[in-house]
Amino acid sequence: MWLLPLVLLTGCDLLVLNPAGDIAAQQGNLIVISTLLMLLIIVPVIILTFVFAWRYRKGNTEARYEPDWDHSTKLELLIWGAPLLIIIVLGVITWVSTHKLDPYRPLERIDAERPLAADHQPMTVQVVSLDWKWLFIYPEQGIATVNELVTPVDTPIRFKLTSSNVMNSFYIPALAGQIYTMAGMETQLNAVINKQGVFDGFSANYSGAGFSHMRFKYHAVSDEEFEAWVKSTRDNADSLDRTSYVELEKPSEREPVRRYGKLDPELFEAIVNRCVVPGTVCMKDMMVADANRIRIDAAVMNMSKNEAAARLALINDEVCSSTPNLMKNEDARAY
Repeated sequence: MWLLPLVLLTGCDLLVLNPAGDIAAQQGNLIVISTLLMLLIIVPVIILTFVFAWRYRKGNTEARYEPDWDHSTKLELLIWGAPLLIIIVLGVITWVSTHKLDPYRPLERIDAERPLAADHQPMTVQVVSLDWKWLFIYPEQGIATVNELVTPVDTPIRFKLTSSNVMNSFYIPALAGQIYTMAGMETQLNAVINKQGVFDGFSANYSGAGFSHMRFKYHAVSDEEFEAWVKSTRDNADSLDRTSYVELEKPSEREPVRRYGKLDPELFEAIVNRCVVPGTVCMKDMMVADANRIRIDAAVMNMSKNEAAARLALINDEVCSSTPNLMKNEDARAY
């Protein structure tokens, strides 16, 4: 009877603890290390609970009875010292790993045994979460796909992610942790896959009726297979431009794999700036207009250069903290 749970678990694939990507592997190690450190407290407490209950049971007349006992320096040091040390160790691990595994941070290695050259250039994949499907844009290859992601193994990938509307979460357990996608914003994930295979990807954030079927397959292939796949995709006559994107953006469920052999190179920036539809003012253009308005206000109000620059910097910080590639500091320096 006791062996039944173990028998049932033999069919489980603990992918999070046995991933195919280096980033996910490091994240899995953090889970194991944190669990073991916490077990250093939990296991002794559980054992001592049963020991004390048995030792000081009513029927044990040999147990010492000390009703006036109220303090022990040794016990206090043990009870508070051990957890404090573990908390300090966990804090150090958290601080180091938070910076080391920052999804925006460029990779420094392919895996534990193979470092990357300082001047290496990662491959870029632009990701757009739609209702309820995933769009993958390969700007360097000039192609795009729906619900199909293909990358070569041992190649650093820089994912640039956004959403067409509702917030989602891009998650491939075998590759790395989940990253949110939000409309009007660009998030990033730097990762690498180290084993060939087909892995599951999905949204880990509820986004409506079709959320359950918002899944895709991630194909990790060799360099030769990737080049062949790119060539076959380029042979596809379908083109992804602003008009076709507007149609694709409409909500749909269980969307089959699509491939686009031609691509509007400015489509992703238009999606981020929410100006795909012709005639729509881009967010970055709105910010430029606001900057010009500040200049006019500054002239009218006879503001000093420092006051005007400070006001521009405030708007710049508020905007750029939530929307990438918009107004930069050049506008402030123009003063």
